[in-house]
Amino acid sequence: MWHTLLIVCVLAGPLFASVAKAQHRSADLQLAGVVPKNSAEQFELAFWESIKDSQHVSDYEAYLKAYPKGRFAALAQARIARLRAAQAQGTAPPPAKTAPAVTAPATAAKPPPSRPAQPAPAPASAAPAASAARPTAGSVIKDCPACPPLIALPAGSFTMGSNNSDPSEKPAHRVAITAPFAIGKFEVTVQQWNACVNAGGCQKTTQAANTPPDAPIRDVSWDDAQQYVKWLASTTGKPYRLPTEAEWEYAARGGTSTRYWWGEQMATGKANCKECGQPWANEGPARAGSSAANAFGLHDTSGSVWEWVSDCWHNSFKDAPTDSRSWDEPNCRVRVIRGGSWREGAPYMVASTRFRYDASVRQFQNGFRVARSLK
Repeated sequence: MWHTLLIVCVLAGPLFASVAKAQHRSADLQLAGVVPKNSAEQFELAFWESIKDSQHVSDYEAYLKAYPKGRFAALAQARIARLRAAQAQGTAPPPAKTAPAVTAPATAAKPPPSRPAQPAPAPASAAPAASAARPTAGSVIKDCPACPPLIALPAGSFTMGSNNSDPSEKPAHRVAITAPFAIGKFEVTVQQWNACVNAGGCQKTTQAANTPPDAPIRDVSWDDAQQYVKWLASTTGKPYRLPTEAEWEYAARGGTSTRYWWGEQMATGKANCKECGQPWANEGPARAGSSAANAFGLHDTSGSVWEWVSDCWHNSFKDAPTDSRSWDEPNCRVRVIRGGSWREGAPYMVASTRFRYDASVRQFQNGFRVARSLK
């Protein structure tokens, strides 16, 4: 018996040591406070902070796929093993124990009172015939009762990226938006997503209990978003798609060239994030449109949920297109997300913020808004 115990201890020792070491590193990083956005470790730390209490194996698998040799790899593997063991036994795993961060987020606001569920949308076939005239800039477009409202934007030009932020946002470069297009006034909501699910065009996704119908849909992959825009296109006969990264930043900036769409300094009431003021809750994003709109009339381009765009991920803007087309690559599986989420702070609310995810991964902070060409 003692021989068996000794063997188990010897074999398990390296795993326990690596997990303990990862936990120690996690605590050290948290005690160090907020890591500057342009440091090499910031995105990994932000990623880990966003999933460290998750009860979903897929979140830790996503971390390991992005950072196979990351500072929290051993801890992620241990969490996966614990969750799978609990699933095999048919029991819920205990909450993950992590060191508390000493950087204090904005005071969490109580969720707003529940509103009555909105009535189910009428069938898309009931939508009136669209006008043949091209919508004017700033006009609101709604192609069917279940469709997200869009804002028509004019052609134009702007400086994309930043030379004073994360390396992936460099170099700042001039981009021409050569044709007008329309983009979602809000991120796609739970109700809008469920209309696609009920029509058989999208897969059902699991949302947190008591999620209001006008909350942004989240925990959807880039592949899921493609299903949704294809359903919209087939339902309306309009060329729906994800916005390109250039279109997204052009729209998010709202005609400005400052760090944030509202100016150079952080301000409350402009976005849904942990340092943006009320309404805010750690458990999930606020209802769509809870924060102010930018000059183009778009809500939640900063914070709320990360938004998928069509482009393939590139580590910088070196050799990026100077027009609004999607920057793609053959067989690309890593796609761009933009805008930050409600779980991040002020450094991630700047208009140039970008990050990446595998196209097939569902992560609980990721959502999207739609776009379509104006023909």
